[in-house]
Amino acid sequence: MDIKTKDFRVAEGAIVNLKHWPTRTEPVYQSNKDYQTQLDGQVDTLSALQQLQYASNRYALLVIFQAMDAAGKDSAIKHVMSGVNPQGCQVFSFRHPSTAELDHDFLWRTSQCLPERGRIGIFNRSYYEEVLIARVHPEILRSQGLPDELLDERTIWQERYQSINDLERHLHRNGTRIIKFFLHLSKEEQRERFLARIDKPEKFWKFSLADLQERQFWHQYMEVYEACLGATSSDNAPWYIVPADDKKNTRLIIAQIIVDTLKAMDLHYPEADSARQQELLKIRHQLMQKE
Repeated sequence: MDIKTKDFRVAEGAIVNLKHWPTRTEPVYQSNKDYQTQLDGQVDTLSALQQLQYASNRYALLVIFQAMDAAGKDSAIKHVMSGVNPQGCQVFSFRHPSTAELDHDFLWRTSQCLPERGRIGIFNRSYYEEVLIARVHPEILRSQGLPDELLDERTIWQERYQSINDLERHLHRNGTRIIKFFLHLSKEEQRERFLARIDKPEKFWKFSLADLQERQFWHQYMEVYEACLGATSSDNAPWYIVPADDKKNTRLIIAQIIVDTLKAMDLHYPEADSARQQELLKIRHQLMQKE
């Protein structure tokens, strides 16, 4: 079944209402076996494309994941990127900022982790936390040591959106392609996954009382996500709203979007000029000689 990735893309300047975006869609796989076959094929393609990206050394790819707790960010990264050479892929997770990070601007800590040309960089959470959780919990914003005159909530969020858009345009102009995933999970599915975490020894360590407390702010999070997605999705750095209630579906959609993005780079292996061809001929001649 073809995956129409454009169906999940947020248009630049769009007004986003998450109630109109499904958390579950018709499966793009017919069975568990078909799912695994499709995913294996996507992973093989992704691995080959990343090898080509690494060899050509012209573009970097930044992939950003944002979502509510239990939406499946970790498992999506694990399954989709499982076949990529670790030399060509880096994963960074961003939690509560350190004291040193709080003494810098809100983009500083993530900027240090941006991927080099030839690599895929994955942000599990990102600088977008600074217009999401910091907006739901104003005390986080107040703890960042900003001057009082810069803490006006009537302007600060639009200013941060502008800073983010400026950064992403700058990165695009310098060879970094950016795709951003919001894994759209329903509140009921989150509840079921939280219960599953409690019941399974291999998962309960991932659950805390703080996760449960954050559910109280569900509607506020949906509102700030809507504002963020609409303000920061662009042609050069699009957001994709991916239904997350079915993890298998989610992974297949994400993998296809990453594959399509790499293919659009029109990557090629470096071509040998005449000097390089002569060098290779000389190497071949030496290797052909019997020792």
